[in-house]
Amino acid sequence: MPRVKRGVTSHKKHKKIMQLAEGHRGTRRNVFRPAHESVMRSMAYMYRDRRNRKRDMRRLWIIRINAAARMHGVSYSQLMNALHVANIDVDRKILAELAVNDIAAFGTLVKTALDAAKA
Repeated sequence: MPRVKRGVTSHKKHKKIMQLAEGHRGTRRNVFRPAHESVMRSMAYMYRDRRNRKRDMRRLWIIRINAAARMHGVSYSQLMNALHVANIDVDRKILAELAVNDIAAFGTLVKTALDAAKA
């Protein structure tokens, strides 16, 4: 069996990690072992925060909808219940967009939902 020298593959692996560690501070950017640790940790943060971003955006949408709903004299939970009873399927992202950019359309939506909920 021929001898296998591993210099090329390990150099490639190291180079890949070092490129990912660009922008890190101190020895984390130019020494392999701390760079590898730093890159693995940063990837874990990236994975976690992709999920957290979804949570944060939903919270922001709810805050915006609640603020706009209270301007029309109704709470967030009452509005969402009225929309559900009225069979109006608009997700929170679009409701928040309407609440910020088109307050007249949001008001119409609130009025329609409340009228359908009362009936």
